[in-house]
Amino acid sequence: MAYWVVKRTIGPVLRYFYRIRVEGLENVPASGPAILASNHVSFCDSIFLPLVLRRRITFVAKAEYFDNPRTAWFFRAVGQIPISREGGSASERALDAARQVLARGELFGIYPEGTRSPDGRLYRGHTGVARLALQTGAPVLAVAMIGTREVQRIGQAVPNVFRTVTVRFSEPMDFSRYARPAADPLVLRQITDEIMFELRALSGQEYVDRYCKRGSGDAIESGEPALVRGGGELVAV
Repeated sequence: MAYWVVKRTIGPVLRYFYRIRVEGLENVPASGPAILASNHVSFCDSIFLPLVLRRRITFVAKAEYFDNPRTAWFFRAVGQIPISREGGSASERALDAARQVLARGELFGIYPEGTRSPDGRLYRGHTGVARLALQTGAPVLAVAMIGTREVQRIGQAVPNVFRTVTVRFSEPMDFSRYARPAADPLVLRQITDEIMFELRALSGQEYVDRYCKRGSGDAIESGEPALVRGGGELVAV
């Protein structure tokens, strides 16, 4: 209930201040599970993506956002699940949360880069998205967020208004042709790269074949999904 109340309250305000274009929305299944794998260039990606969807979407976000009662209600209302960024069992908890969402036949949102791009380029994807696709059989749609970086860059407190934001969806990608087990690192990398190349084609971003690392230039305080350790490497879930 809170999800739809927040969406219907904020939606008209955003549509007044921004010109929002949506392409390929008909590719999103009307029912059943699906994984929406998006590029991540701005905090407001997590606001504009749910806004344009007809169905509820759930993300995994770091637990610190739920510690403050003044903000916890908002993150729960917009469909985010708290998860610790610690390694070890946090990985399985995050993946299990995602699997539960998909098992209920719902939409799950993930940022394969694992964090916001500090410079607007598209970075190498972590393999959590591939792991989920193989384990659940859910189709994957690449989602390009275009123009959100011009709305609110990293470190910018007040967003710019009267900008154009485009949300572009790919056709569903089916990876059932890949043999299990889902833990095969070569298969996971191949699937992840296929998703990232589709994102590059949709977004027009320059692709960087390395992981986007945190540092002084890209320290982030946004609702991106947790980076957790699984299968020997960091994965975004």
